[in-house]
Amino acid sequence: MTLDKLMQIAVAITLIEMMITIGLKVTYSQLAAVATNWRLVAWAFLANYVCVPAAAIGLLLLFPTSSAITAGFLILAVCPGGPYGPPFTMFARGNIAAAVGVMVLLAGSSAVLAPLLLASLLPLMTGAEPLQVNSAKLVVILLATQLLPLCVGLSIRHWWSPLADRLEKPAQFTSKVLNVFSTGLVLFVQFHTLSGIRPIAFAGMLALLLFSFAAGWLAGGPAGDGRRSMTLVTSLRNVAVSLVIATSAFPGTSATTAVVAYALVEITGSLLLAVWWGRRP
Repeated sequence: MTLDKLMQIAVAITLIEMMITIGLKVTYSQLAAVATNWRLVAWAFLANYVCVPAAAIGLLLLFPTSSAITAGFLILAVCPGGPYGPPFTMFARGNIAAAVGVMVLLAGSSAVLAPLLLASLLPLMTGAEPLQVNSAKLVVILLATQLLPLCVGLSIRHWWSPLADRLEKPAQFTSKVLNVFSTGLVLFVQFHTLSGIRPIAFAGMLALLLFSFAAGWLAGGPAGDGRRSMTLVTSLRNVAVSLVIATSAFPGTSATTAVVAYALVEITGSLLLAVWWGRRP
């Protein structure tokens, strides 16, 4: 088995376990409370499926790059619902319940919306080297690795709450171990390519992160804790989902490198913002 194939399997297993763990923490009533807040849901979808992808497209037009790297950034741009949103919101003293609800809705919806957006945007953005994705295949992959495990976790929490309580800590520990392993493996495989990224590329990534902060802040409404929650949920794209798409649709290309590089930028920047907010009076 090649390292690329091992990385693809490790990332998929990590995503499945993470989604089950997230589902174990959330009740249907929490999701219903967020889903029925139409203003919150509408602004969350606008910020995550329109504003952030639009900002990524604008930056890619401003700083042209290879087709594979373009694909990597577009994949991240259309994959919201990163699992670090709620814990970072806790550091920032934001609205944790809203962060969890919005994150779950975004993660679940991206299983269908992300492949459709990629199928529309990639041919337009990759110019002379047009890249195509099999959106139907990606939907099936994401349903199996993302939406179905999430529903399993939610169902256990709803129907067997004592079992969910017993499973939650072991699941969190397993999730951390798998994240460390898969992240280390990805960094090992991609290290040579990552070391060659130019400073101008990191400047573009930082600009995309700042646009994401702005989109989330504006979508968060007038309440301070709501704005903090939406800012962090919007800025933290779903790296695990993005890696599953990149390694399955564009194996062995720099699309994976782009995903990993921006993941380092978004997680570091969002954590610093969350800690700064948490220390403010």
